[in-house]
Amino acid sequence: MPRPITATLDLAALAHNLDVARAHAPHAKVFAVIKANAYGHGLLRAAQALRAADGFAVVEFDAAVRLRDAGFAQRILLLEGFFDEREVLEGAAKKIAAVVHQREQIALLGGLPAGSRLDVLLKINSGMNRLGFASGDAHGAHAALQDCAGTGKLTLMTHFANADDARGVAWQMEIFERAAAGIVAPRSLANSAATLRYPETHFDWVRPGIMLYGSSPFGELPAAALGLKPVMTLRSAIIGTCDLKPGDSVGYGGMFRAERPMRIGIVACGYADGYPRHAPNGTPVRVGDAMSGTVGRVSMDKLCIDISAMPAAGVGTPVVLWGDGNPVDDVAQAAGTVSYELLCALAARVPVIERS
Repeated sequence: MPRPITATLDLAALAHNLDVARAHAPHAKVFAVIKANAYGHGLLRAAQALRAADGFAVVEFDAAVRLRDAGFAQRILLLEGFFDEREVLEGAAKKIAAVVHQREQIALLGGLPAGSRLDVLLKINSGMNRLGFASGDAHGAHAALQDCAGTGKLTLMTHFANADDARGVAWQMEIFERAAAGIVAPRSLANSAATLRYPETHFDWVRPGIMLYGSSPFGELPAAALGLKPVMTLRSAIIGTCDLKPGDSVGYGGMFRAERPMRIGIVACGYADGYPRHAPNGTPVRVGDAMSGTVGRVSMDKLCIDISAMPAAGVGTPVVLWGDGNPVDDVAQAAGTVSYELLCALAARVPVIERS
């Protein structure tokens, strides 16, 4: 009998969540962000489920090539742009678009052979202070790209730092608008949070990411309230039980000590499966139709849960580590991290079951 842990992917939920993004930004085209192996969901399976998107956005050049070679005809965008001459040449040949965020990339673009062009998104740093041309350099970069024979279609973009919190986007919008004043070009600004909350940012292209996978970009607003459906459900089962006396500890380091008689279940899931080792006592776990929480330190292959109030629970009882009935956002919040990290960390050893 195989180890009971599996990750079920509801591919219909991916398509549904794309529809939610479109409903919020009906006049914009959609770059579905499927970087990092589609946030752990599988690049090609996610792209197939999101085939109604107008384009795909990735970071890895090889991922862009895989999408094109698999027959996806949509616009494919490299979010960090290209890194060397080979990528520029192959990108142009395969009609892969690229973000341009530094002068060195413009120089590489200028090395394309006559007749070759590559669509670019000129990235303006509006306050995120990672990649992008400073606002005062935007016009110069735009002029350099227009003068470059290798430049195809040109779009302006920026990225928001606070679209998911109280500070919002107005301060960055002001910087961007000043920087882009007088430049006539399509625009791509909105991430998931801005797509859902700030229609003034939608313009020509939106770039939803985490929302496509059924997770809320807002700490105070659950995904279900946004109409989003979970895509990945990490399931396992209890593979053993143990009775504790008051004073007994659980797991490595004894970070949990029973204050009363308890019954715990041992679940086949650990940090080698992608579950966060740092998850504290009480991190939510769904056991059958009821909720419980972890006890003790998560180990490589196992974690423990409190089943004292669940007399029917025992070996074979199914558990949901995150997903359907146990939102990944709740698990991430309890573990002091974000859903992005949990989803991306799914280990290769976990069998994946697709459901459409």
